[in-house]
Amino acid sequence: MGASSEIRRRRTNVRANVRSTPGPCAQWSDTDADFIREVLDMVGDKWSVLIIGTLADGPVRYSDLAQAIPGVSQRMLTLTLKQLQRSGLVDRTAYAEVPPRVEYSLTGLGASLLSTVLELAAWSADRHAEIRHHQQAYDARTT
Repeated sequence: MGASSEIRRRRTNVRANVRSTPGPCAQWSDTDADFIREVLDMVGDKWSVLIIGTLADGPVRYSDLAQAIPGVSQRMLTLTLKQLQRSGLVDRTAYAEVPPRVEYSLTGLGASLLSTVLELAAWSADRHAEIRHHQQAYDARTT
């Protein structure tokens, strides 16, 4: 086998190579790895983290969520809420009132994720200055 075909084989068999290397990924099948990535993409998204954190104290109306999360567009708030609902992390309750009222709340599954999300957000806030310093130093070296 030539060097180029060996490189091509390695590139197309990345998951098998990762699983054969000691570490946390070695224990998961391809199906599990795909699902883990999907879930981490969803719960690690900046809007998901902020929405889950905002819902920590109980049900919140859509308009109050929009006001509580700086910078979120109506479109992103709606899409993220739908994604969190689809995954069973958030409940949507519509009340038959005039004007209509809709509230969002964490499900039991969403509440079980809450401490992890809040810890991640706190870690980010606690290390903001340090991370920003490293980013600026890196940018200065590479420009």
